[in-house]
Amino acid sequence: MNTDIETTKPQTTRDLLDLRADDDRPGLLFEGRIWTWSEVVAECKIRAHLMLSLHEEGKAFHVGVMLENDPEYIFAIGGAAYAGATVVGINLTRRGEELARDIKYTDCEILITSTELETCFNGVQSGIPESKTLHIETPQYAAELAKYANAPRPDTEAAGDPETILLLLFTSGSTGDPKAVICTTGRLCRTAEYRHMGLGGNDVSYNSMPLFHGNGIFACWANPLYTGGAFALARKFSASGFVPDLMRYKVTYFNYVGRSLSYILAQPEKSKENRTNLESCFGTEASDFDMTEFHRRFGVWPTENYGASEGGLTLSRTAETPKGSLGLPPAGMEAAVINPQTMEQCPPAVLSDSGRILNAAEAIGELVNLTGAPLFEGYYKNPEAIAERIRGNAFLTGDLGYRDKDGFFYFAGRTSDKLRVDSENFSAAPVERVLARYPGVTLAAVYPVPDPRTGDQVMATLQVQSPEDFDPVAFAAFLEVQPDLGTKWAPRFLSIVTDVPVTATQKINKPSMRKDAWLVNETVYHRPGREIRFERLDERAVDALEALFEENGRAHLLPLRPAGINIKETV
Repeated sequence: MNTDIETTKPQTTRDLLDLRADDDRPGLLFEGRIWTWSEVVAECKIRAHLMLSLHEEGKAFHVGVMLENDPEYIFAIGGAAYAGATVVGINLTRRGEELARDIKYTDCEILITSTELETCFNGVQSGIPESKTLHIETPQYAAELAKYANAPRPDTEAAGDPETILLLLFTSGSTGDPKAVICTTGRLCRTAEYRHMGLGGNDVSYNSMPLFHGNGIFACWANPLYTGGAFALARKFSASGFVPDLMRYKVTYFNYVGRSLSYILAQPEKSKENRTNLESCFGTEASDFDMTEFHRRFGVWPTENYGASEGGLTLSRTAETPKGSLGLPPAGMEAAVINPQTMEQCPPAVLSDSGRILNAAEAIGELVNLTGAPLFEGYYKNPEAIAERIRGNAFLTGDLGYRDKDGFFYFAGRTSDKLRVDSENFSAAPVERVLARYPGVTLAAVYPVPDPRTGDQVMATLQVQSPEDFDPVAFAAFLEVQPDLGTKWAPRFLSIVTDVPVTATQKINKPSMRKDAWLVNETVYHRPGREIRFERLDERAVDALEALFEENGRAHLLPLRPAGINIKETV
């Protein structure tokens, strides 16, 4: 059994898989099934041969993977690593034409999916021929795999080149269409070698975050691939299934994003929670309240960081990090807050006793790594977006932040039109296109407002002729039947106006609307629950919302109540 790292330093993800080729320890755990690492590697080689058999010379060797978390996802990534191909992680929250656009834009030649998920296209053609569309649950797929059983490792030049693109993972940008972040096979190898969280060969790492995001791959799968630890995979995140999975797999580590911890903590407390094997967890954007409560119930402190999907900047919390702060960069990384127009560093923030920033105009700027440009591998087919991120040797994140007098970093929002809801990134323009279809809406503006726990919520301002005649019930019914409305796109807040505010150059003044958020005018509706149902936002609802922000240590993100705005009580 090959359990030790070879003397020859691995350069690619293929090299890491080779290290596990004779390893008979458990490598993949999924829904009662166990694959040893040697079996995982064998499955990856089979997929590599299948991909190579379908690839046409002269075409981009891009394999779209449109699946829930499934062993086939891991086998596809490993197969691409052996074949010299690129896996494109297809975002399952997209629908219809937007989904087909993602596949076309990234030049997918092959699509791996399931018959059930084909419904996400809502009748729109994927653009991939039937002969290259593989449905993993079918006898035809099994027969294709059987052709390559016990096949040797493919020997392709691209697979051995660290600069070969292994992954394209969608993020969002200011133009309204998602961008595909490039990750080379060398970058994933270097990420694995980092020995994330100090995990080793005896750890069981559990992932329920979608594999079309980098978090599940970089923060969970990469480490066991390097160390030979076990990787336990859940088909999708389940708050009620979290503790049973910890017990079933004897999990020692898990990763999370966004509001995952808050959903787990909303479950009834169980005596089993402090009897798991859990030793550590890692994620992003959990509130201080949720981290403290998770420690009380599970006996483990979550480890948080800020990390750009592009790989250009990392900020990590330590024991000394103040509440609400993103923390500090690792040693040697030159993080800063700059004015992107002048590239000059912003002065430290002056904070009130409650943590509210008093000199926001001067102190808030863009989070950057002054020497981070070489860490960024780019966006696929998007030189304009690359140019937005690179300024000389600096990497600009596109996120706003500030620093306190002790140098700790804080998140202050997102530049352009990006939103991040429940850890899902998307941009405003596609949502606006859906909302603008509603009869009577002459203009729709979508923008992020802060969530009381973490990340953003969607707010929309709709311009209509008569706000008094707006029917929230009819609008909710309209949203329910829109085939291309992403699962996180339904607005949490609706402002109904006769004229959308504009700047002096007649551009929609989204910064103004973001600043005032749900206090922007008197005609505002909100969704109190997860279902699509709107109610008038009254004084009691605002008070309850502000109390949630206070409870989670995010009061500094609340909009200030403007003079003259009277929030009406619901009759």
